[in-house]
Amino acid sequence: MVKIRLSRGGAKKRPFYHIVVADQRDARDGRNIERVGFYNPIAAGQDVKLQLDTERVKHWVEKGAQLTEKVKALYKAASKQAAAAA
Repeated sequence: MVKIRLSRGGAKKRPFYHIVVADQRDARDGRNIERVGFYNPIAAGQDVKLQLDTERVKHWVEKGAQLTEKVKALYKAASKQAAAAA
C-alpha cells in the first residue's frame, strides 16, 4: 500500500520532516516515490513551518494512497492556509 507520511531529517534534537509518498514496506527514511512538502515543527521567526503541495496529495489520495494521522492534520492545516491566502 502507498502511504503519505513523514520522513525525518535534521540534526539531533532539531527535527525536520519531509512529507513523502512511499510504499509502506520501505523504511521510514528510506526510498520514497515523491516528496510533496515539508514540516518544520521548531520553525521560529520568518522560517516556514509547513509547505505542502495539496494538489499532489489530492492526486495520490485519488489513486488510493493513505494519509497517516499526522499528515492528515497537516493537510487540513495546509488546506485552510491556502483557502485563507486565496
